[in-house]
Amino acid sequence: METLNAISENLQKGKANAVKELVQTALEKGLSAENILNGGLLSGMDIIGAKFKNNEIYIPEVMIAARAMNAGMEILRPVLGSSGVKARGKIVIGTVKGDLHDIGKNLVKMMMDGKGIDVIDLGTDVSAERFIAAAVENDARIIACSALLTTTMPEMKKVVELLEERGLRDSITVMIGGAPVTESYRQSIGADIYTPDAASAAEEAAKVLG
Repeated sequence: METLNAISENLQKGKANAVKELVQTALEKGLSAENILNGGLLSGMDIIGAKFKNNEIYIPEVMIAARAMNAGMEILRPVLGSSGVKARGKIVIGTVKGDLHDIGKNLVKMMMDGKGIDVIDLGTDVSAERFIAAAVENDARIIACSALLTTTMPEMKKVVELLEERGLRDSITVMIGGAPVTESYRQSIGADIYTPDAASAAEEAAKVLG
């Protein structure tokens, strides 16, 4: 328990090397990879997510904590794979076609990583066609679209329409977000979830994936 708390605390401080060493120590002590993941790394990222949501910390602190989490995951990933622990589920994420902004999207990805979700990041300038092809190929249950320009927001509507055309609308949840995006816009295009910030996005995604 002490080791797990230490992992969580060092992760929150962004101490990547310490997290790496502590994860290794925990494995040597015989703690299960799943226990280290949930009780150490993910619990630390949950606290970071809550603080970010409450404006107690800002983007740089989140990025440093995420880097520490990734350092711990480097040690843990091979062990998790061999012990058959699966991610919660898969999400395809990207910034929509015509839009090259990625800070918001990257932040959402970090928060989702911090919930133990397998995130397939398509980058920026992603067409509706590419979102759907990637979701089908990876068996993802959620498509998360980001837009920072009002002129690119209609691409989100195309994602919903294309899913309907292909008979996939019931099996894939569409999440949208970004500075100009609103709850009323979500309703107008028939998407499933809108959240105003990265931490809430990760929480909603985790609920969908159970």
